[in-house]
Amino acid sequence: MRRFLSFRDFDWTLLGFVLVLSVISILEIYSATMHTKFVGFEKMQMLWLAGGLVAMFTLSLIDYHRLLEIIHWIYGFCLVSLAAVLVVGTKVLGARRWIKLPGGIHFQPSEWVKLVLIVAMARYFAGLAGKTLTWVDVFKGMAMVGVPMLLVLKQPDLGTSLTYFPILLCGLFLGGIDWKKATIIGVVSVTLVGGIWMSGKVLKPYQKARLTSFLNPDNDPKGTGYQIRQSLIAVGDGGVFGRGATKGTQTQGDFLPIPYTDFIFAAFCEEHGFVGATVVLLLYFLILMRLIQNAQTASDLPGTFLVMGVVAVLIFQIAVNVGMVVGLMPVTGIPLPLMSYGGSSVLFTFLALGMVMNVRMSRFVN
Repeated sequence: MRRFLSFRDFDWTLLGFVLVLSVISILEIYSATMHTKFVGFEKMQMLWLAGGLVAMFTLSLIDYHRLLEIIHWIYGFCLVSLAAVLVVGTKVLGARRWIKLPGGIHFQPSEWVKLVLIVAMARYFAGLAGKTLTWVDVFKGMAMVGVPMLLVLKQPDLGTSLTYFPILLCGLFLGGIDWKKATIIGVVSVTLVGGIWMSGKVLKPYQKARLTSFLNPDNDPKGTGYQIRQSLIAVGDGGVFGRGATKGTQTQGDFLPIPYTDFIFAAFCEEHGFVGATVVLLLYFLILMRLIQNAQTASDLPGTFLVMGVVAVLIFQIAVNVGMVVGLMPVTGIPLPLMSYGGSSVLFTFLALGMVMNVRMSRFVN
């Protein structure tokens, strides 16, 4: 007799770590915006978090096998949405990334494509389990991720498009690609990236400048290097214990750019120092370890692929954002999960966690 899903089997420990990080996010957004025109953003973040929790609990009750069955329809809808953005999307600061819906709501399809690709890759590579991946199998997987990547890059939105890449890598790795194919793909990828960089037809000049400014930000301290320099100053200014909440000079003096989104970790480091930064990174580590544990104990291979796809995206976003803040990575506009302000990022993260919870809860269903 089949037993229904129960919240008794929910991963409450994982949710606890997530909520602690979310509370830290709200407090830091409040501190980073208290002397700016963005006052009150912490209240909006609280609303997004509430909506995210509802979405997470709702999705946790939807059997992920049903998502796997209909993912081809959802994938097709996402491609249509991304194409529609290029045609009828709202243009803001030279980029078309949103579709304006009735009621003043702006829908950003590219953010939800991450979740769709995680499910699509899980179904595709889990279906190939037990056989050696051929070049045809590899190319099909690359095409499934590559098409939406190109559509998002066309908007242009380099940061979001890059977050699709770890989903493909995770699928290929768990799918059992052999080292020879992996080496060939690596060499070809480097060659293609070099060709794209030299051609000047894909990346905009400002995107190239942002990707290289971190190497030597002092070359253009008031231009492309400004964000990195101010971020490094803020991180260094925090010292061991930080200046204290609402007391960061770089953050409160409006020197640190967008401290509530892309550079929220720099703002947090300035106010809470090395100790505070270590606590946040430890929370991320515990969340990721808990997710990996759920992947290892999933009841079937698609479930493992789903959870590891979420892990791949989160690791990528955390590594790139933190690396950007300390000057080791280029500025790409990738938000820090559960910390940066933004409805799309919050909802994606909680929906992904809801899918993970469903995989975990399905273990206890007979």
